[in-house]
Amino acid sequence: MGYTNISGVEVGQHFYWQIGGFQVHAQVLITSWVVIAILLGSATLVVRNPQTIPTDGQNFFEYVLEFIRDVSKTQMEKNMVLGFLLLELCFYLFLFSNWSGALLPWKIIQLPHGELAAPTNDINTTVALALLTSVAYFYAGLTKKGLVPSIVPIPVMFLGLFTSGIQALIFATLAAAYIGESMEGHH
Repeated sequence: MGYTNISGVEVGQHFYWQIGGFQVHAQVLITSWVVIAILLGSATLVVRNPQTIPTDGQNFFEYVLEFIRDVSKTQMEKNMVLGFLLLELCFYLFLFSNWSGALLPWKIIQLPHGELAAPTNDINTTVALALLTSVAYFYAGLTKKGLVPSIVPIPVMFLGLFTSGIQALIFATLAAAYIGESMEGHH
């Protein structure tokens, strides 16, 4: 197998949909839609009638909003609305996706092939958000400076993707080993 066939590599079984001429990874879409529906539904319920003394849910969303605003102010210009919205989107999406993996019993839903899991279990979710961040990076540089920003961050971003994948693999392997040991009988 050459480098050109790397996209054909699969681990485990997957459930796909054919949409137009594209083959779409349905497991990730299903769980992503559920997470987005939960996120939008809870945000709508919590902030549709804001209180002067915030409720617990309103307090949570306001706290996260202020936290992301502070992070974006220290890292970007104050008028960078696109960056703030992107940070907020990524934060909530990752947070709720990871929580869904820990709190929702995805495994009880049967699929013809494969199984459901948190959207962040699939590298495609991380890659999509990394590409979105790259597009925002170049857009911000072009609109601010009128030229393409330095190309140096691209290899660094790919190195970050690679090392984060290795880190996730090591963590998952160690966690599985520890959990497996706890369930084994004494010999």
